[in-house]
Amino acid sequence: MEQESQKSENSFNRLATAVESLVKQERWTRRFANFLKLAIAAYIIFFIYMATQSIGSLNDIDGLSAGKDHVAVVRIEGPIMPGSKISAEKINPLLEQAFSNKHSKAVIIKANSPGGSPVQSALINDEITRLKKIYNKPVYVVVEDLCASGCYYIAVAADEIYANKGSMIGSIGVRMDSFGVTGLMDKIGIENRSMHAGAHKTFIDPFSPKDEAGRAFFQEKVLEKTHQLFISAVREGRGDRIKETENTYTGLVWLGEDAMANGMIDGLSDLNSVARDIIGVKNVRYYEGEKSIMEELLGDITSETSSKLSLYLSTLH
Repeated sequence: MEQESQKSENSFNRLATAVESLVKQERWTRRFANFLKLAIAAYIIFFIYMATQSIGSLNDIDGLSAGKDHVAVVRIEGPIMPGSKISAEKINPLLEQAFSNKHSKAVIIKANSPGGSPVQSALINDEITRLKKIYNKPVYVVVEDLCASGCYYIAVAADEIYANKGSMIGSIGVRMDSFGVTGLMDKIGIENRSMHAGAHKTFIDPFSPKDEAGRAFFQEKVLEKTHQLFISAVREGRGDRIKETENTYTGLVWLGEDAMANGMIDGLSDLNSVARDIIGVKNVRYYEGEKSIMEELLGDITSETSSKLSLYLSTLH
């Protein structure tokens, strides 16, 4: 009887010890979770503080340069599309500000774009040409990685174009992408039952048979005419500097040195060198649309995350 009592007491003690250990572990887990939450919150607060300080410093610098002679810089970076930050609606007011500021001695368009909408590109080209006549200020385009298609449409409005040896320049052409899946539909038993009025209304519909007459009309009346407008803009902007060959207007691209040789650009240089050595003004001021604090922060987070990810991936090789 006494042995059974001893065993029961030992079992109870082991259970009590296990429960106590579990309670301690749970308590430690909660404390660690709370510490982790506080650490994350502190990091976020610190990051926001540093970002707002950085934004304030940039605004102070921008304010100082606004009252001094400077080179006005407008960025065209990314696809040129209606409704985007690289559209005539957004870029043209920045160009107006850059030209109209009495302290801006010249305007540089910092270009890094694969092109996009021919209409938006033409509108920006027209605005540059108009502002040049009104304010009589020189305009330069400085290319980073790429200035192709609609971006080059814009660039030819400048007085001079500069790029890097590795920059890709050109792609003077027009395109519209489409595809067809009628063969696949036949194989898997899908039938197109869409309706339309107008014989060629569906000439680019991927679910309908190819409309050769509609495509030919679009090619001649839209793509070819838009291409001729592009060519005219290049000839007007570049004049006798461009050395035309059978490849000039075929949509091909050239690297910096070849683009300089065929007259598509005027030289090899970067933004600071153009400002300092060609324009003769060291101060540079960027003209940009207003951004909210959240846009600034999200932009910084995206940039930082991309940089860290790229660094991490590079260490995997």
